Amino acid sequence: MRARIASLILLAGLLVPIWVRSPQLPEPEGNGLALARQRLPDRDRLARDLGPLRLEGAWQLTGASAGGYSALVPVDDDQLLAISDGGMWLHLDMRTGAPFRHAYGRLGLAARSKEKEDRDVESAFRDSRSGAIWLGMEGVNAIVRMNAALEEENRVRSASMRAWGVNSGPEALTRLEDGRFLVLRETPTSGTGGRLHEAVLFEGDPVEGAKALRLQFAGPRNFSAVDAATLPDGRVLVLMRRLVWPAPLTFAGRIVIADPRDIVPGRTWTSQEVAVLASDMPLDNFEGMAVRKGAQGRVEIWLISDDNFMRHWQRTLLWKLSVDPAQLPRTDASKRVR
Repeated sequence: MRARIASLILLAGLLVPIWVRSPQLPEPEGNGLALARQRLPDRDRLARDLGPLRLEGAWQLTGASAGGYSALVPVDDDQLLAISDGGMWLHLDMRTGAPFRHAYGRLGLAARSKEKEDRDVESAFRDSRSGAIWLGMEGVNAIVRMNAALEEENRVRSASMRAWGVNSGPEALTRLEDGRFLVLRETPTSGTGGRLHEAVLFEGDPVEGAKALRLQFAGPRNFSAVDAATLPDGRVLVLMRRLVWPAPLTFAGRIVIADPRDIVPGRTWTSQEVAVLASDMPLDNFEGMAVRKGAQGRVEIWLISDDNFMRHWQRTLLWKLSVDPAQLPRTDASKRVR
């Protein structure tokens, strides 16, 4: 993604209670990173584009450890783990009323080279019971499993993702309610009108050699699939992103919903739009999404943006949204089981 944006900028210039087994992550500390709350449009304006989603808050992260985050997973209550495409992790404590704290470190990836493709994490899923984390690695198109201490245990380069390209790989990854793993390719397949994305459904843990089923996922036209997260009711939210203009950098976003029960071999897996992320909101290159159960039956949806380490042009933003799952659009399968 960073390479594509840099090329477009140049062109524009030429033109004009969850528990974790020990060992655990370091406790967040209160230094080296600043959190600034962003001003939001009024609720009526937000409702026109966000639909059933409610934007509870938006913040900008600044500081030496604030950039490059493309994956996001929940850790504990109101705590998050962001992972960068430079192989770094950031543990955020976002508890309401508590001082903002964080911890920062390097992933224990087996590949120690300085090549970006050996550190390019674009997606993640975390098991809340064991603390294990599965990472989608772009460039090498691999899935890596990390233990709770963020040390690599195993990896696989599945033949089903081998032809996904150097800069258009496993950008979205989640584990479904039944234990299967879903991986979406970032960019739409050429010749499909900008809507269809290659996807792989693994029957179990990919790094343990689970069988892979290839399928196609349909999203909004000319949007990239940049993350996915499984809702408590088993449906999947997919975060979509599009670069609108390179100078100044302008992005558009969408959140869509799809039901794994609608997956039929040989047919396209379709989605429905939930929300539009519009330019008059505090918006940037959102690439990471985490979902967790919230209060009073609501679900929290956290988003983080990747500034591509270009802080003069982009920001690292963090959003907290919430939704009543009953208000989300119903797909064919979810309508049948109501």
